[in-house]
Amino acid sequence: MSSEVTEIPLCYFPGADGERLAYRELGEGRPLILIHGYLSSSMSMIDSGLAGRMAGRGYRVILPDLRGHGASARPHEAAAYPPDVLADDGLALIGHLGLSGYDLGGYSLGGRTVIRILARGAAPGRAIAGGQGLEAVAHTVGRGGQFRRILTNFGTFEPGSPEQAMENWVKASGGDPVALNLVLDSFVDTPVEALARIQVPTLVLTGAEDGHNATAEALASALGNGQYLELPGDHGTAITTPQFEAAMAGFLQGGGTASPEPRVHPAD
Repeated sequence: MSSEVTEIPLCYFPGADGERLAYRELGEGRPLILIHGYLSSSMSMIDSGLAGRMAGRGYRVILPDLRGHGASARPHEAAAYPPDVLADDGLALIGHLGLSGYDLGGYSLGGRTVIRILARGAAPGRAIAGGQGLEAVAHTVGRGGQFRRILTNFGTFEPGSPEQAMENWVKASGGDPVALNLVLDSFVDTPVEALARIQVPTLVLTGAEDGHNATAEALASALGNGQYLELPGDHGTAITTPQFEAAMAGFLQGGGTASPEPRVHPAD
C-alpha cells in the first residue's frame, strides 16, 4: 500500500464505559465497518490492501481498533474488560457515527465480534464473519490458552521456538501483553439458539486450511440467514486472497459471490 494510505488519520470515540477508542476511515459511500483480529489492529486491514480495495468499490470503510489493541485504550484493570465488552464497543461506535444503512464485517476475533454484535441486536444490511466456525463462537469462554501462556511468560521461551516468534511479533507490533491478556477474559459464548435468531444475511468465510473450517459450515447453518463459503488459504492467508475480496464484494452487493472459484453452500 502507498504511504498515503498507511497515514490515514486516527479518529476517536468513547467506548461503552467511556474509554477512548480509535478508528480510521477511508473512502466514501455506504458505510462498511471492518473489525480486525486478535493481536492485530485496523492497520492489518489497510496493509493487506483489503480496506483500500473495498473503498475503491464505493464504500466508506470504517476500521476500529479493538479495546486493548492498536491505538485504542489499553487499560490494565480487569474491570475494563467485562463480558462482551468488544460487542459493547462495536455498538457504541455504530451509535457514535449515527449509522443506519451500513454493513458489518470482521475476521478471526473480528468475525466473532461481528456475531456478538449481531446477537446483541445490531441490524446492518449484511454481515461477513471471516475466519470463524461454530465451535469457537458457541464455546469461546476459556479459549486462548496458548496466547495467555505466551503473554504472561515473556522472556522465558527458547530462542527460535514458535512461542518466542509470537513474543517477538507482539513486541514488534507494539502490543501490550497485559491488555491483550485481559481481552481474553471478555469472551462470551453465543449459543445456537441465539444464532438462529440472527436474521441479518451473513456470509461465513474461511480458508480451506483454516482450523475453523471444520465447523464453519455449521456456523452458517446455525445462523438464521447464513451462507458458507470456502476459500483458498489458511487462517493467516485467506483474507489476503483476491477471492476473499471478490466474495465479500459480491455478497455485500446483494448477490452470492463475485468470484466463480469458491464453493458456496447456502445454509439449510
